[in-house]
Amino acid sequence: MRGLFVTATDTGVGKSVLSAALLAAMAADGERVRAHKPAVTGLEDAAEIAARGPWPADHELLAMAAGMAPEDVAPLRYGPAVSPHLAAQLAGVTIDPARLLANARRHTQPGGTLVVEGVGGLLTPLADDYSVRDLAVALALPVVIAARPGLGTINHTLLTLQSARSAGLEVRAVVLTPCAEEPTVLERSNRATIEQVGAVRVECLGHLAGPALAVLADAGRSLVRALSEPARGWPPD
Repeated sequence: MRGLFVTATDTGVGKSVLSAALLAAMAADGERVRAHKPAVTGLEDAAEIAARGPWPADHELLAMAAGMAPEDVAPLRYGPAVSPHLAAQLAGVTIDPARLLANARRHTQPGGTLVVEGVGGLLTPLADDYSVRDLAVALALPVVIAARPGLGTINHTLLTLQSARSAGLEVRAVVLTPCAEEPTVLERSNRATIEQVGAVRVECLGHLAGPALAVLADAGRSLVRALSEPARGWPPD
């Protein structure tokens, strides 16, 4: 894989852990990897910090998995837990879409794999009139969608699939996270329904207690294999 764009149905769904697991698995198997997050927010928000528990901030987690410096992963960093365009406004600056794209593209390398983690969902504004989806389209990377396994995920996931495909993005898979070892009837039905109605591969990432590299790599290996396969066709036959 030359790269992946990891997005989600919402914020706090688990896309950072998913991204880190993919990076750690590929790096452990000898692949050259780079990580990028266009912007990170909430770095000075007490509730956001407490909610992370043992997990570091998103850019720090990705940096650890990719063997990079955190500031190289996310060049734009803000304290408040708000969308990037508002965080920039509060800081008295503006975010330039051309700069966002240039920041991401500088991580591409021959023979290597770039994992870009978005911010929030596809329609989250990164700047005025420029969304996460716009960045994904410009980078032209296959998309992986992180989604919750429980109640409400069918609607959220199908809407995200629709948004991605309407912009011409290739959705490689949906990854439900965190998946229980023994899923409930609802969770099994959610997975099957998203797979059937959305005509998309649906994988699972289990609960990980902490950010140890070996744990991340072990959890990510099966996902890397699955995501290496071509996406299912759309619309379904």
